[in-house]
Amino acid sequence: MDLNLPNKITIFRIFLIPIFIIFLLYPLEGTISILYGREISYNIFIAVLIFSFASITDFIDGYIARKYNLITNMGKFLDPLADKLLVGSAFIVMIELNLIPSWMVVCVIAREFAVTGLRMLAVEQGEVIAAGLLGKLKTITQLVAIILLLLGNPIFNKFNIQLDLILLWISTILTILSGLEYFKNSLHVFKN
Repeated sequence: MDLNLPNKITIFRIFLIPIFIIFLLYPLEGTISILYGREISYNIFIAVLIFSFASITDFIDGYIARKYNLITNMGKFLDPLADKLLVGSAFIVMIELNLIPSWMVVCVIAREFAVTGLRMLAVEQGEVIAAGLLGKLKTITQLVAIILLLLGNPIFNKFNIQLDLILLWISTILTILSGLEYFKNSLHVFKN
């Protein structure tokens, strides 16, 4: 097992997920005032900090792996897994908190299973399917939408702009489009 720095960061991100979920689900007494006097509970605020930190580590481990040529098979496996676990966990818990409709989460999870299956099939044929631009945009919009939804759309509510919901819809559309793009560009793996 190759536990270089990027892989350690990715494993740390995976360990943050249950901590994020615990803070999200179990209220702490008291609230904190954020932008424009918006009050949110301590547990949600801490959960958002953990989620934000975990999201940032995704970019950090990738940057370090590319810059110092520390890309490993373990990292290729763990990094996307950590991303899917983080976003999937957030979305599932947000259904319970009535922040997101379940059908959107089904779209996200179905796409992830389908693309993961496609990638496994490609690997068996000696091919690696890299993430495309739509997939990267999907991830960024998902991460920002989750943070804004959990914080109650701060700043933007002041101006009656539902940026949290707009980004949620954009991320759902990008989820579907990027999934279709993966399959369109990889139809050849089904020919054998």
